[in-house]
Amino acid sequence: MNIHEYQAKALLQEYRVAVPPGKVATTPAEAEDAARALGAPVMVVKAQVHAGGRGKAGGIKLAKSTSEVKTLAGEILGMTLRSHQTGPEGKVVRKVYVEAGSEVDRELYLGMLLDRAAEKHAIIASTEGGMDIEEVAASTPEKIQTVHVDPNFGLSGFQVRQIGFGLGLDAGQVKQLDGFLSGLYKLFVEKDASLAEINPLVVTKSGDLIALDAKLNFDDSALYRHPELRKLRDPEEEDPRERAAKEIDLSYVGLDGDIGCMVNGAGLAMATMDMIKVCGGDPANFLDAGGGADQEKIAQAFKLILGDANVKAILVNIFGGIVRCDLIAEGVVAAAKEVGIQVPLVVRLQGTRSAEGQKILSESSLEIIPAETLQDAGEKAVAAARGTGA
Repeated sequence: MNIHEYQAKALLQEYRVAVPPGKVATTPAEAEDAARALGAPVMVVKAQVHAGGRGKAGGIKLAKSTSEVKTLAGEILGMTLRSHQTGPEGKVVRKVYVEAGSEVDRELYLGMLLDRAAEKHAIIASTEGGMDIEEVAASTPEKIQTVHVDPNFGLSGFQVRQIGFGLGLDAGQVKQLDGFLSGLYKLFVEKDASLAEINPLVVTKSGDLIALDAKLNFDDSALYRHPELRKLRDPEEEDPRERAAKEIDLSYVGLDGDIGCMVNGAGLAMATMDMIKVCGGDPANFLDAGGGADQEKIAQAFKLILGDANVKAILVNIFGGIVRCDLIAEGVVAAAKEVGIQVPLVVRLQGTRSAEGQKILSESSLEIIPAETLQDAGEKAVAAARGTGA
């Protein structure tokens, strides 16, 4: 789950991580009131959307008066912000964050994530703040340092010093970094975060360390432990299809391809998408219908897939383990008739009572393309999407 910058900074403050003072606003008048309350000589008006690249897209602007804050907020609120992270469709700005300006001397990068290969937490730091870390890694990898933290022992003082002196901080600033990093690491662990990114972490002209921007992502699977975090979810920032899928307990992620996928089991879903790519196609989604897929859930899954106008074919790939293939086949036939599928439908059933399931499909009045192996299913789905036949 992602949250907005203003929400992330409120959490950082709870853990004694330094951030500039600021207030959120949903109207130009509220933005003006926020600026008046801040009383800073220079203020920044920031679009609040779940995407990076806001500055280049015109979503971050400087103001030198409360009236200018109101004007800029009016320009930003309601705009469709398009950046490299939003895609061409962009995101509508519904909130702005009015923040006191900072006298920046240096911009640094600081991030935390879980390194699954190392089975440790990873702290990534760079002197090249304000840039995409992927760009820094590609062009100047020597400017990135990574420190692994064993979760059994936690963050150590020598690791903080290693990071601080690697960033070119002086002794006093490294001492500040100790408190900054300790708070951030504690938040990361206690709140089950999957990513914490401070970009930029700035050194002000007075020598202070401040999180000028903040991005926090949280593990969806751990949200049951954090009701306070669930309240921070902004459904309007989510893909409508993914939001609908959550409401009916389906795992769905929209992609850019044209072959819709409905599969039971996350591993099989990943393998199915891989096979589509191997066969020269592009999956339109990840969709795990789970082990308890019934007719209603299958119908909802079809509706989600067909909600994507780019879908030219659908591949249903079911392994009958806990669930029986004949029951899935009955559900596919009934759901397909209910939804009225107008694109080619490729179905592969393997496992418990698969022969009975295939018979149900073949005796239906639907034009279903049967598939035996995973490769066979991928090839037929790609051919169907291209209109070259199965």
